[in-house]
Amino acid sequence: MIQRIDLTGRDLTAPVARRDLLATLPRAEMRVDDAARAVEPLLHQVRDGGAGALRDIAERFDGVRPEHLRVPPEALANALDTLAPDIRAGLTEAIRRVREVHAAQVPAERVTEPAPGAVVRQRYVPVRRVGLYVPGGLAVYPSSVVMNVVAAQTAGVPGIALASPPQKDHGGLPHPTILAACALLGVDEVYAVGGAQAVAMFAYGAAGTAPQDGETLCEPVDVVTGPGNVYVAAAKRLVRGLVGIDAEAGPTEIAVLADRTADATHVALDLVSQAEHDPMAASILVTDSPELADAVTERLADLAAATKHSLRVAKALDGPQSAIVLVDDIEAGLAVVDAYGAEHLEIQAAGAAALADRVHNAGAIFVGPWSPVSLGDYLAGSNHVLPTGGTARFASALGVHSFLKPVQVIEYTRDALEQVAGHISALANDEDLPAHGEAVRGRFAHGGSEV
Repeated sequence: MIQRIDLTGRDLTAPVARRDLLATLPRAEMRVDDAARAVEPLLHQVRDGGAGALRDIAERFDGVRPEHLRVPPEALANALDTLAPDIRAGLTEAIRRVREVHAAQVPAERVTEPAPGAVVRQRYVPVRRVGLYVPGGLAVYPSSVVMNVVAAQTAGVPGIALASPPQKDHGGLPHPTILAACALLGVDEVYAVGGAQAVAMFAYGAAGTAPQDGETLCEPVDVVTGPGNVYVAAAKRLVRGLVGIDAEAGPTEIAVLADRTADATHVALDLVSQAEHDPMAASILVTDSPELADAVTERLADLAAATKHSLRVAKALDGPQSAIVLVDDIEAGLAVVDAYGAEHLEIQAAGAAALADRVHNAGAIFVGPWSPVSLGDYLAGSNHVLPTGGTARFASALGVHSFLKPVQVIEYTRDALEQVAGHISALANDEDLPAHGEAVRGRFAHGGSEV
């Protein structure tokens, strides 16, 4: 069911080892360039055709032509009123925990005075408007509503719009649980628009073409965030620069670093839970214990056969992106998971907390047997929108910072500027930009005042 890769007997900590590891370790292939060629005409169609184009595209891809692209307020209220009590309780607690964790991410304003009268102030300013995308293909993700919205709200973003695909079974509106989560969070600008076309609508805005749309269906945003398929990733790539994006999300992935102390059932359960997302999902175990590898392989067969989405899980585990990787010791295992840079990294080994502190590359790290990835997906308080495809080497989870702009405010007095005037002139002349120095010296030559 799942392949094995034997890396025993190899020096995985040598400086050149990382290149070899990247070539050896499995990874789901994301053909974003190919998808971009298919998506670009669709983006132009939305840019030029507005709401009418969005309805045409929905009819083509979603099998329904939405009457209301912007979800009516009464539909949001009804979705919340009819939400099952246990789901409402779960979402309410998730919102509370995510809000508390994200509040701690808000950076404080800093004031630095490198010399008397020389002040540089660091402000953090929220973007004015964001577009949040929540997918609705193989599964429904109200938890992604929570993760995106709470981060933006905590950052202080004043304008929040959210889009999720129209559902034929729900009258051309997004899934009711998505709508209920929006209502619970106080988000009332919600669109029945899916996929790459939602990214286009956010990036370009969309004119109304029917009376219920108004003159403008949707105003452009400053930042687009949220997970999606390869076409959503391609659309983000194409509009990046016109708007900010969080990341080009790829197939989800889990890596588990485990030794002989790990419970094989725990490990297998977590590999299966990640494989449940998508046939392209990656599930990887890195271990120095052949006995654990054998036990996990045996448990995977049983658990995969018994789970609801068994065909999807089996395809993901059997795919080239999933594997059990054998190493000589946990030190070598650390080198492997650091090179892989997993979206989700679990450490189920002796001294797990100390090992976690040594990891450089992971979207989120789950420490010990009682911190499964499923906890982070819903109730840990951390954000589950994480870097995939090895981008954890330079990217991080969605958070308050995703919606803030650091702005430097510089204020010098006359005396403070005069102290550095000579240095500025010297550097400006060396760069052959003499007017820069003259802009400083000229203030003193003409007896500039303090005001």
